[in-house]
Amino acid sequence: MAAASTRSTNRERPDAEGTGERGRARWAAPARSVLPGFGPGLGFTLFYLGLIVLIPLSAAFIKAARLSPSEFVDIVTAPRVLASYRLTFGTALAAAAINSLFGLIVAWVLVRYRFPGRRLADALVDLPFALPTAVAGIALTGLFAPNGWFGAWLEPLGIKVAYTPLGVLVALTFISLPFVVRTVQPVLEELPPGLEEAAATLGASRWQTFRRVVFPTIVPALITGFTLAFARAIGEYGSVIFIAGNMPMVSEITPLLIVTRLEQYDYNGATAIAVVMLVASFAMLLAINALQAWTRRRQGALA
Repeated sequence: MAAASTRSTNRERPDAEGTGERGRARWAAPARSVLPGFGPGLGFTLFYLGLIVLIPLSAAFIKAARLSPSEFVDIVTAPRVLASYRLTFGTALAAAAINSLFGLIVAWVLVRYRFPGRRLADALVDLPFALPTAVAGIALTGLFAPNGWFGAWLEPLGIKVAYTPLGVLVALTFISLPFVVRTVQPVLEELPPGLEEAAATLGASRWQTFRRVVFPTIVPALITGFTLAFARAIGEYGSVIFIAGNMPMVSEITPLLIVTRLEQYDYNGATAIAVVMLVASFAMLLAINALQAWTRRRQGALA
């Protein structure tokens, strides 16, 4: 019995000291990954971001720095430029807000219901991604022009869409819809149905279930979709120039104004306008991302 006890102790001791089979497995070096390590990966990431993002943006700031402060202020505060800023940022915000509402509804229907033509409807959501923006602009102009399919009905009602700021809003809403739908849709698909069933069992109405159970879960994704839609709408050019009419002080967007300055060989003026637009866009995106981070922290604290 003593010999058996000694052999048992000898068998167990190597594992306790980390030198047995289980100990060797625990302390064994991880298998070599086919992906690069942290050092090369970080270096390549910084190099790529610097080459694609930082250098072009820095060139814009360097070009604008050649202007004196008074010249820069005169360019970016001209009435025509300020009007284009108001139109561009205002319609971009409005389009992102509209798509936040209706994009959520579209994503909800595609996820929660099964109906004939569902896959076709799901594929149509991605159409603005694949469709050239110029084609979208021509199609929207044909629809909403005074003699178009929709414009012929809206014109007698006093609603003019084409060649007005409303036409800019329609174009931006069209091209930014997929960003909200495709951001919210995966979150809704992963949402456990048991949460809604539990809320219904406790006596919650459908509206209470959505407001207190579903909506807090999808808020971060919805804010992300809003941010992406807003960022996409700010820089849109191709689909807008056809339906906007491009009238100064009325329906002229900032990207078109920048292109106009470039065509006039006013490179300093175009760069100054672009820098202001870049700074304003970055500030708004930073504020939206801060709101998203606060929302996630608050939800984590409540959980």
